[in-house]
Amino acid sequence: MIKILETSRLLLREFESHDAQKMWELNNDYDVIKYTGDFSFTSVDQAKLFLENYTDYHRNGYGRWVVILKNTNEFIGWCGLKLNKDSTIDIGFRFFKKCWNKGYATESATACLQYGFNHLKLAEIIGRASIHNNSSIKVLEKIHMKYWKTEIFSNLGNSVFYKLNNNDYSNEN
Repeated sequence: MIKILETSRLLLREFESHDAQKMWELNNDYDVIKYTGDFSFTSVDQAKLFLENYTDYHRNGYGRWVVILKNTNEFIGWCGLKLNKDSTIDIGFRFFKKCWNKGYATESATACLQYGFNHLKLAEIIGRASIHNNSSIKVLEKIHMKYWKTEIFSNLGNSVFYKLNNNDYSNEN
């Protein structure tokens, strides 16, 4: 196991192939993915193939990370950074419904921003959400990201974009 971050309640680590069952379950819940633009995995084997071919850690030095509840060692979702084709770096998160409204997204996303700005020395991190995904928008605002623009994004339709740059982050913390 390669641990990346730790908070008071959470541990973030790299994806591993044995996470396939949980990743399949997470992405197989319509309510979890309805605002993401992603499709569910067709099988646990497809989720495992995705995990085995996930190259962001080696290619970029960061990626999306599994979020584990420290007190139970339970896989509750994922959170992390992603380098996009347009060279922007975004923060993303996804959690099982039973973990919603408990602060896990805010806690893990805050840790990822700290890591991105303080350890990786990233200049800017963006966040985006469907205009209908009020919960994700609230998380982006709680982690001090600032509204940037609204535009059509991929198959999500109208999406809001937030951003935070390293200078503004450093001045807030």
